Amino acid sequence: MKLLAVFIGTVALSWLAGLFLPWWSIAVAAFLPAVLLPQKPFTGFVCAFIAVFLLWFALALSMDIHNDHILSGRMSLLIFKKNAPYLVIILSALIGGLVAGLASLSACLLRGRKQTGQYHGSR
Repeated sequence: MKLLAVFIGTVALSWLAGLFLPWWSIAVAAFLPAVLLPQKPFTGFVCAFIAVFLLWFALALSMDIHNDHILSGRMSLLIFKKNAPYLVIILSALIGGLVAGLASLSACLLRGRKQTGQYHGSR
């Protein structure tokens, strides 16, 4: 149940932040639910990664369909040297998912260290 709350919170905050703030605000949006609801680091990374990956994939796909694949087609020609607009959408979603996943992982590790009071390398 906690995992679902973190997932929905990450998607909602990322979407709202994307409306008004720069693209990297998804890191803050993924960090906050992971700090508020404790979870294991791997679970936190995967949950935030999937949440933002699916959100960015859906948003990019809907925008791409509405403009008849013009921008993504041209970008794929520049990046991949072939007309593959869906590769650009997947690449965008991967970048967003990695940023959110690493932010959530950082929050989980920070929360874990705050609770135990131990740090790596200290005796």
